[in-house]
Amino acid sequence: MPAGVGRQARGRYARMRLSGERYRKAGCGPQRHTGGAASQAEIELAVAERVKKGQSIYEVDEALLRELAPDVILTQDLCAVCAPSGNEITQALHALPSNPEIVWLTPRNLNDIADNIRQVGAISGCSEKAEEWIASYFGAMDEVARVAAGCATRPKVFCMEWLDPVYSSGHWVPEMVRIAGGIDKLGRESEYSVPISWNDVLDWAPEILILMPCGNHLDKVMELAPQLRLREGWFDLPAVRNNQVYAVDASSYFARPGPRVLQGVELLAHLIHPEKFPWQGPASAYRRFI
Repeated sequence: MPAGVGRQARGRYARMRLSGERYRKAGCGPQRHTGGAASQAEIELAVAERVKKGQSIYEVDEALLRELAPDVILTQDLCAVCAPSGNEITQALHALPSNPEIVWLTPRNLNDIADNIRQVGAISGCSEKAEEWIASYFGAMDEVARVAAGCATRPKVFCMEWLDPVYSSGHWVPEMVRIAGGIDKLGRESEYSVPISWNDVLDWAPEILILMPCGNHLDKVMELAPQLRLREGWFDLPAVRNNQVYAVDASSYFARPGPRVLQGVELLAHLIHPEKFPWQGPASAYRRFI
């Protein structure tokens, strides 16, 4: 988010983070119950059941929203699981005495993320800062792509966006892999992440395997990862044989379409081509899974 926009924010969704600026704002979107689900398989089942019934897994604090009386509401209609989306926002609007401007942010790739930043900059009077951010961050990504293009190899990568069931990566993540100098043929660029067969992973035989279950920070990913050892053929994967399996802080660097996608690209470049891209970010960004 462009510098300066955060100072105008009155409320935020619980997972919201602002790169470079940290604010404590009133939370408007607590998560609903998912039946006490704990494992990834149980969460998947509970969420699917609620979506099938037309129920949301989030709720908006309407009383707090009335108190905040926003002029503009930034929301998304990309994923009903990741954050409050269309239905919740439409219902919440009935609680407001005024009619705030609703800005729908639905990015599917890196260019869309840039357009969203430009859009937020325009409505908040920060267009110049937004353009500065876009030029700086996307210029840095272009430099990563330039260096990666000169590497002798483009390793086979698989980014696993959910562990049980196994999901391929989608939206902007396969594009990030490509920029970083890898190939992920199981990923779906600019499209939704989808469940895939474990045999698809075995057939792809990735040389580098990156565990990034959506919405999870590194410690949680490391807690979940051991279940993969129980899958048939796990120890035959080239990435496993060569100790090239990594758990990453998915929530910070990959799941959120914002400023940190640049650090996500740099992290992928380091994991794919460590000889060309030293990691200069926090140690909590990734860990080798053995």
